[in-house]
Amino acid sequence: MGSGHQGFLRDCARAISEKDSSKIHHLLWMLNELASPYGDCDQKLAFYFLQALFCKATESGQRCYKTLTSVAEKSHSFDSARKLILKFQEVSPWTTFGHVASNGAILEALEGESKLHIIDISNTLCTQWPTLLEALATRNDETPHLKLTVVVTASLVRSVMTEISQRMEKFARLMGVPFEFRVISGLNHLGELTKEGLGVQEDEAIAVNCIGALRRVEVEQRATVIQMFQSLHPRVVTVVEEEGDFSSSRNDFVKCFEECLRFCTLYFEMLEESFVPTSNERLMLERECSRSIVRVLACEDDIGGGDCERRERGSQWSERLKEAFTPFGFSEDVVDDVKALLKRYRAGWSLVLAQGDNSGIYLAWKEEPVVWASAWKP
Repeated sequence: MGSGHQGFLRDCARAISEKDSSKIHHLLWMLNELASPYGDCDQKLAFYFLQALFCKATESGQRCYKTLTSVAEKSHSFDSARKLILKFQEVSPWTTFGHVASNGAILEALEGESKLHIIDISNTLCTQWPTLLEALATRNDETPHLKLTVVVTASLVRSVMTEISQRMEKFARLMGVPFEFRVISGLNHLGELTKEGLGVQEDEAIAVNCIGALRRVEVEQRATVIQMFQSLHPRVVTVVEEEGDFSSSRNDFVKCFEECLRFCTLYFEMLEESFVPTSNERLMLERECSRSIVRVLACEDDIGGGDCERRERGSQWSERLKEAFTPFGFSEDVVDDVKALLKRYRAGWSLVLAQGDNSGIYLAWKEEPVVWASAWKP
């Protein structure tokens, strides 16, 4: 990104943290000249970060976030949401990387069991599960019974669950997998989940699948949610998160801003190279990211709504998860599957193994780790 744009953004973040109002106004005005949601990467980032900085300076973050979210909800339908996710999966391994790694670990952990119960807390509209159903249908031993309980915290997703459950049931019939699909919605946050509410039976082999879900839990609640997973006695817990740290610096605005800008610059550049310039899907993904920028930089953490967005790095999640679980390393087969997946995409993507005490594997874009996948056992 052009050093000019980023320099102005950084100066403006510093002026806000120093409450220097004349400097803030001057910089916001300069940035406004440079920013556009339809320009190149620099202009787009300037536009979306300007929006968050303006909200922070005028203390209007909460109102802006609510408006952005309700605009997104109005235009949201099953078809558009599904098309967006599938198109993104076609051009970039950003979400498929975690699906392939998690499915591999889940299948290995539940090998030979006859009653499986997967508790799915993710944001990818069940696009992860068709390949898992295929794998179960072609297993050598008897096809197991699969119960899939989908936990929905995002209001955007609630509206499309009926269509998703119909599609999943139809696909399971096609594959000949005995299948039960349940949806749990209406939760304010994951901390409200219980063993009873999840309908966990004694004779089921449990897997908990968390994709992009833990970052939405408020930072103080994270340990409690992990303990709740532990109380389900799962065979495996799979966790996939984007690699950024918006939590340890949350009381230092400038530092948090820098990390947010670093992460979003990578993300926007990746989108620019993955999609054609006129892509509507790319614009939708950028807007989704812009809501999360406003949420992180311009809102108080406790506005509720279950979308905390405070990402943590794989090393930080590892620390938290080690309190309750031990790493269930990805086998060579699973790592090979992920490598094979990455070959289907354009150059620039690679798999990096975690080093030292850290667990899991990373998806890297141009050598920068961007997504972390891990699996855990009791």
